[in-house]
Amino acid sequence: AASLGYHPFPAPASNMSRAYTNPYGVSLGECNFCGFCEKFACEWFAKSSPQTTIFPQLLNNPLYELRTGCRVLRINLDSTGTRAVSVTYVDAQGREMEQPAEIILLTAYQLHNVRLLLLSGIGRPYDPVTGEGVVGKNYSYQVGAGASLFFEKGVAFNPFIGAGAASTAIDEYNDDNFDHSGLGFIAGAYISSGRTGGWPINYRPTPPGTPRWGSEWKRAVARYYQRQMGIGASGAVLSYRDNYLDLDPTYRDSLGLPLLRMTFDWHDNELRLTDFVAGKIVEIARAVRPTPDLITVGRRGLHYDIVPYQSTHNIGGAIMGSDPGTSVVNKYLQCWDVPNLFVVGASAMPQNSAYNPTGTVGALAFWA
Repeated sequence: AASLGYHPFPAPASNMSRAYTNPYGVSLGECNFCGFCEKFACEWFAKSSPQTTIFPQLLNNPLYELRTGCRVLRINLDSTGTRAVSVTYVDAQGREMEQPAEIILLTAYQLHNVRLLLLSGIGRPYDPVTGEGVVGKNYSYQVGAGASLFFEKGVAFNPFIGAGAASTAIDEYNDDNFDHSGLGFIAGAYISSGRTGGWPINYRPTPPGTPRWGSEWKRAVARYYQRQMGIGASGAVLSYRDNYLDLDPTYRDSLGLPLLRMTFDWHDNELRLTDFVAGKIVEIARAVRPTPDLITVGRRGLHYDIVPYQSTHNIGGAIMGSDPGTSVVNKYLQCWDVPNLFVVGASAMPQNSAYNPTGTVGALAFWA
């Protein structure tokens, strides 16, 4: 990347570079790059998930109780509909229980935050036709592109080693960092390369033309296990009137409650953005000098497809703002309609930038 005039930098990752005792008194270990960081809890207590940094201290607090295997069904309101009084949940034995509360924190991840608000009748559901309503509006995502590079000789990557978010990135094409004149889109994407860990079974790269099964496929998996690297981009997705969340009119869960329905697709802005960024990725990939003709470029189709994994950084649906008529929560993530209810998570974010919302979500939680 530097040879092409870019300014690569190590992307920040919340992994411990050395042993540390945090302000809660929890002893954190040094990351040993075990490769299980991205999708698993940390056995070394070396990454900044609540399981690592906060829960050990909470579990020693007599005022704290963790009830596992429970599933909240709804938030119950008083007769005025303006105060939350309890939650109804099903416990691990399948019994329906009610838990009274003075303050309720809804922290069920972005998607389920929205579903529980809708199931509880809190806030006016969003109507994409009229543009009125607030719960479910501004659902957004991230758009991506990437290249897979294969090498016949001269390299030996160790895909079983990794530290989750650790990577090297460039920011020259992110948001307002470059001139968009004549490109037909706004916002942008960052480009990065990292090794998150080659998970068993899941990680099996093969170059184009390889059979999808059989002995030739097995030989290719063994040959290229240490001879492949990737370069990827994560791009911004704007908020649109026709991208939203609501309760499904047909499909229900095992308890008979409506599932959450997602209505979402790419718009011209995202399609042009990824075409542009994919071209830059190919230029960088060629500069790495992999085996000729063994660069495969992956990019989104004309329409969103939920099947291939792309990102888990969903945002919106219970957005924050200064006007109760256009937002669900205020800047403290406090529900406008039910002031003793706080809705915490990326559901509060009105738009999605190229970068993952994780840092902002943490800051909002701390602010709340």
